[in-house]
Amino acid sequence: MFTAIETLEREAVFLDRDGVIIENCDNYVRSWDDVDILPGALDALVRLAESHYKVFIVTNQAGVGKGLIPVDVAHGINTRLIDIIHNHGGRVDAATICPHRNEDACGCRKPEPGMLLNFADRFDINLNNSWMIGDAVTDIQAGLAAGTKPLLVQTGRGTTQEAMLSDHQLDETPVFADLEDAVSFLLSQNA
Repeated sequence: MFTAIETLEREAVFLDRDGVIIENCDNYVRSWDDVDILPGALDALVRLAESHYKVFIVTNQAGVGKGLIPVDVAHGINTRLIDIIHNHGGRVDAATICPHRNEDACGCRKPEPGMLLNFADRFDINLNNSWMIGDAVTDIQAGLAAGTKPLLVQTGRGTTQEAMLSDHQLDETPVFADLEDAVSFLLSQNA
């Protein structure tokens, strides 16, 4: 007797870190002392935790490649942030960094989709039904390159970057005030 095995693909929300969950720093987030969680971000992550979506942080950290931040410190910042998110009732299923500089021409540094594709492969993610939330044109480009639906938030660099969307033929990108508004929108799409 033949039994079909159904593969269940998961959907995900990919989140940039700096400017979406925590404040951007002009000279990089170099230590935990530089971390300032944006208002409403933790509550948004609680709402995502209650959804069916996997939640991933994908963040460029060129400060590592420039020798400004040790890689273990960069990972430690993510670990501590995820602990705070979990203690608040939110969930992050995994986080990764791209430690490379712009000139390294790697496949993981946004706007390249490598970090998203890696998680999609590891966690069996259906990228076409997934989302990328960021505060920069490069986040939007990475989301599109991976096949996700991108959303821009105006926190962090978002307001400045919003003005650049048309220069990159990204006018159709939905723009939201912050992570809370973006999460409300994407959750409403499945209601």
